[in-house]
Amino acid sequence: MRGIAIETLIEHLSGLGLRLMEFFSSTATLLQLAVVATLLLVARLAAWRLEPRIEARVRAIEQPNHKLLRLISVLLRRLDLVLFVALGSVALLLMRELAWPGADFVVRTAVLLALAWLVIRLLSQLVHSRSIGKLLTVGIWTYVALQILGISDEAAALLGSIGFSVGNLRLSPLLLIKGFVLLGVLLWLAIAVGNFIDRQLQSLADLTPSLRVLIGKVVKILMIVAATLAGLSGLGIDLTVLAVFSGAIGVGLGFGLQKVVSNFISGIIILMDRSIKPGDTITLGDTFGWIRELRARFVSVITRDGREYLIPNEDFITHEVINWSFTDSLVRLDVEFGVSYDANPHEVSAIAIETAAACARVYARKKPVCWLTGFGDSSLDFVLRFWIEDPREGLTNIRGVVLLALWDAFRAHGIGIPYPHREVIMKTPIEVVDKAED
Repeated sequence: MRGIAIETLIEHLSGLGLRLMEFFSSTATLLQLAVVATLLLVARLAAWRLEPRIEARVRAIEQPNHKLLRLISVLLRRLDLVLFVALGSVALLLMRELAWPGADFVVRTAVLLALAWLVIRLLSQLVHSRSIGKLLTVGIWTYVALQILGISDEAAALLGSIGFSVGNLRLSPLLLIKGFVLLGVLLWLAIAVGNFIDRQLQSLADLTPSLRVLIGKVVKILMIVAATLAGLSGLGIDLTVLAVFSGAIGVGLGFGLQKVVSNFISGIIILMDRSIKPGDTITLGDTFGWIRELRARFVSVITRDGREYLIPNEDFITHEVINWSFTDSLVRLDVEFGVSYDANPHEVSAIAIETAAACARVYARKKPVCWLTGFGDSSLDFVLRFWIEDPREGLTNIRGVVLLALWDAFRAHGIGIPYPHREVIMKTPIEVVDKAED
């Protein structure tokens, strides 16, 4: 089988080489190649002169359309191709009118190839990723070029003749290219449909945020699995072959992917028990912030200083998590302070309650309370308790606001806030005094 494949490959290459030698040895072909080279040179020089002028006029446009500007920018970067297509089209008309000796195959093919590249490159701008856009451009243009040159069947036969067999499956470059294109298109469609369904689910107010995320992820996974199976089936691959790899996959999951599988399963458990959801304010270890997004492997948590922590799902299962908004968003905060023994504790308590209630973020429907908690060494110790309903906006800042308001209120009412102080009495030893008298 391997000898037959090599002989077939040599036969295809020999035939292609003979055809190319015969083609390029023709006088008509050489003349047309000279015409193409001249047109390319003229187009290049013209583009070099015209591009700065056109760009200057475009920049002078007031309130331009951004989509139109992007299209003009793409065309300017390929102005030489645009001019070559225009000049080539004129040259083809003249060649036919003047009864050019020999066919116009080379000029026509060059113009069509340039036009195809230009159109495909413009359409690739719709793809956000530059790398994927360039890859699509090269792939589609190569296929179109083979069709224009009329050698698509020969190229397919050549790519199909190279390869080897694995059981009943023959692996070849042609099969790999078909698989890459088919799976790429199907997976792209599956992801696009999955994202569309996910966006629709997010707009359903009847479902809880966790349930919306769970259904969206399950739909995406099912779409990707279905697209993969459909692509493999479309390539003629027997899906029962995948059973051969199940043992290896099981071993890999057992040894190398324990954490990955653990985080994935933990993510599903989190979504099902709804212990956390997007928008919740949580504390995990030293991390305090709110949940921005739940992913298959991690949870995105944004802190007050703008940092985004990607915490593995497993940590939310195995560690203690404080969910400040699990049942509701109300959170009680305590502020401790002390006042001088000269102050009336009843008056201090009333002033503290009134002051806290006047702060902007303090929850108005639950009245603050203030209790005398002890007689300290140099102060009467109090604790002020109040509620907020927006822990996501921060805890330290609201405590600071309340403390500053207490400071202002106590100073206005003549209530002192003591600070610890000590008196040091130094006694001179008698021996030192006696020596000084002598």
